[in-house]
Amino acid sequence: MAGNIAKRPDGKWRARYRDESGKEHARHFDRKVDAQFWLDEQTSRLLTGTHVAPKHAKITVGQWCDTWLDGYRRNRDSTVRQAETHIKRIKAAFGTMPLGSVRPSHVRTWTAQLAAEGLEDSYVYALHSRLAQVFSDAVHDGLVARSPCSRRTSPAAGKQRPYVCTTEQMWALHDALPERLRAAVLLGAFAGLRDAEVCGLRVSDVDFMRGVINPAVQHPALPLKTDASRAALPIPQSLALALSAHVAKWSADGFVLVNEWGDQLAPWTLQRAIRTAREKVPGLPPDFRFHDLRHYLASMLIASGADVKVVQARLRHASAKTTLDTYAHLWPDSDESTRTAIDAVMQARAEAVQSADSL
Repeated sequence: MAGNIAKRPDGKWRARYRDESGKEHARHFDRKVDAQFWLDEQTSRLLTGTHVAPKHAKITVGQWCDTWLDGYRRNRDSTVRQAETHIKRIKAAFGTMPLGSVRPSHVRTWTAQLAAEGLEDSYVYALHSRLAQVFSDAVHDGLVARSPCSRRTSPAAGKQRPYVCTTEQMWALHDALPERLRAAVLLGAFAGLRDAEVCGLRVSDVDFMRGVINPAVQHPALPLKTDASRAALPIPQSLALALSAHVAKWSADGFVLVNEWGDQLAPWTLQRAIRTAREKVPGLPPDFRFHDLRHYLASMLIASGADVKVVQARLRHASAKTTLDTYAHLWPDSDESTRTAIDAVMQARAEAVQSADSL
């Protein structure tokens, strides 16, 4: 939009222009040359689509993070707590800087410093992803023209192979738990339920006759993690009978798992029990979690010949990519099968040529 420069009675030079929405912006300068430079700069940004209102340019990363978090609180409590932890580190590094002053070089330096602190690669990657999310929303709000985060600033994801317990360790963990909590191991190792899902599972969610678990909520009565988490889970009769016996003896208030007072079991209570029980199981790593029972299920399915789509469905992953990223190393080595396939084609070609030569 066209702008102009005018000298005010007090001797100052006033430069002003209107943005694409028609809103007027103005600034005063001691020298006309400075006013002209500022006006040219703003006009150029309007023409190139990188314009940011001058008042927005003063917003710091810390101020925007607070605003961003307020809008993010519509998510689950656990998701918000994780974001708050990430934002705390982001504000410590960039909090006082204006949003528009953060450069890709600043981001690369920050991730390098985080790695130097000894943080896991996966956690550094998560922090960078959060910063990218915060800046992406700032761009969407028109607070900055572009994000300083990109593939070029992103650190390595730091993939880790999950620990897979043996069948003997799984049963030993089962036996080391109080009897009223042993069904949790069955639900984790054979149905792939997460700790909050196990604690939220209601008796009405299990069809004992048909052998189907229908996850509906997670502790205490919150929506499940994803749409895929609501997928029905087929279970064999042996597991259905074991769960039915557990429910008959221990369940109360409609929940499959309860605490010692008969109330709904909380995830942190289950986690504490797992920490105590794992010390009694030879070979289990000190950081073994209830969630690792899902890895046992995945390895069992893969060993039985299940393909990636079946494993994805049973673990209720949103995409097959997640399944492959986590468990690709567990599938049998395909070197020999590919050799056999190629050899069959080569042999067929050789036989065809030999047959033609004999004519």
